[in-house]
Amino acid sequence: MRNTARWATTIGLTAAAVCAPLAGAASAAPDGAPPALYAPSALVLTMGHGERATTVTPERAVTLTCAPGPSGTHPAATAACGELAEVNGDLRALTMDEGVFCTHQYDPVVVTVAGVWQGQRISYERTFANECVMNAHGSGVLTF
Repeated sequence: MRNTARWATTIGLTAAAVCAPLAGAASAAPDGAPPALYAPSALVLTMGHGERATTVTPERAVTLTCAPGPSGTHPAATAACGELAEVNGDLRALTMDEGVFCTHQYDPVVVTVAGVWQGQRISYERTFANECVMNAHGSGVLTF
């Protein structure tokens, strides 16, 4: 009986020693992170030459996370998140920047965006006449 009580006490103390720090870490917010939960904003953007996403092989792909902060493999994550915030995640609202002149060469480029913006699923596909026109729309978001 003594050994059983000793083992039970040892196991209980070990569990308390291991789990107590973990419980505190789980409830505490990491430095710089908001203390409350946030709606996720994470996207995957692809680009390929062609007219339809179903027939195009993606040539480039990047990830973009905007919440809780800008990150991912997108080369201009901070600017892209800022532009998306201005249009509330509606990529169709991105317009061509003024003062940008592109040739009328037709070399179609398909851009797809899939993921979550502020907790809502989004899916976007658009064909641009060429890369210059693509880059002129939402210069931070679609320039990758």
